Amino acid sequence: MSKVKIGIIGCGNISSIYMQNIPSFDHLELVACADLDVERARAQAEKFNIQNAYSVSEILDDPDVDLIINLTIPKAHAQVCIQALEAGKHVYVEKPLAVTREEGQMILDVAKGKGLLVGSAPDTFLGGGMQTARHLIEKSEIGTPIGASAFMIGRGHEHWHPDPGFYYDEGGGPMFDMGPYYLTALVNLLGPIRRLSGSTRISYPERTILSQPKAGTIIQVKTPTHIAGTIEFSSGVIGTITTSFDAFGGSTLPPIEIYGSKGTLLVPNPNTFGGPVRIRKREEKEFVEVPLTHHYAGNSRGIGVADMALAILTGKPHRANGELAFHVLEAMHGFHDSSESGTFYRMQSTCEKPEAFPENYQFNPLAKNS
Repeated sequence: MSKVKIGIIGCGNISSIYMQNIPSFDHLELVACADLDVERARAQAEKFNIQNAYSVSEILDDPDVDLIINLTIPKAHAQVCIQALEAGKHVYVEKPLAVTREEGQMILDVAKGKGLLVGSAPDTFLGGGMQTARHLIEKSEIGTPIGASAFMIGRGHEHWHPDPGFYYDEGGGPMFDMGPYYLTALVNLLGPIRRLSGSTRISYPERTILSQPKAGTIIQVKTPTHIAGTIEFSSGVIGTITTSFDAFGGSTLPPIEIYGSKGTLLVPNPNTFGGPVRIRKREEKEFVEVPLTHHYAGNSRGIGVADMALAILTGKPHRANGELAFHVLEAMHGFHDSSESGTFYRMQSTCEKPEAFPENYQFNPLAKNS
């Protein structure tokens, strides 16, 4: 098999970038898409020249589909992943892996029993910016990592998203929405987490949607919207993280900083694939931008799928894998558990630090967004 044939379930907003990027990898072939609303699937199929527009059951029954990309809402992630695995398909799911730890573990267990692979977004840590930052750390450009800080500070999705209600339901909130980007980036740079602590709050029990088409609708908030935590990595690095939908004045804080024995590294926004990457060494007075050492600095969503497809074809490990996604899922719950118990949360899972891409790595000459 020279190509892995891809089917997408969930034809909402985020599906377009996957449908745009997948054909740029010559070992991937996008053959089908599906949605609960079949007309929406047909519209996307026509727009992106996809051969088959299916219902969910039809795409799972298609023997030509090797790998399902699951782009449904978080509450449906586990159900759709397990259905795909039971149908004999490998599965790559948008973040988070699942809403609960139990669901996440079930996905991994079913995949193991079937001999299939699980992958999960985010794959932004495979982009040129994060891979450059990883390269600098591994070259000891900032010495031994000592500490880290991460900030995702915003005012909430009701200001712009067309249907923001699920962001304030179980499995939503700033930690479950954006935490996967930040925590995955940190694990990629610093390795797995040993234990953590957190404090959380629901600052506004009700939110009013200000965006169309549901402007004026009241949302009942069911999940914390401001979370502050500390992280102890197995490597000994100590980090802090704050995620918030409650900062209506915005923030000037950097997305991620890594503090080392020889300097400090400013890491780019982990929700993007590019830079800038900046470093200030102990003897220098200012931060200096570092040229990117890796490709995929544009909007390259799908490189995690491309890497996973190579794993299917070659048997080598893939980087945006289920174990990494489950470790991040457990950590996100851990912040909430710690806040409720008033104690540290000790991680039950671990994962391998994903292998870095070689400098200037490309999947093939056709790859776009490089």
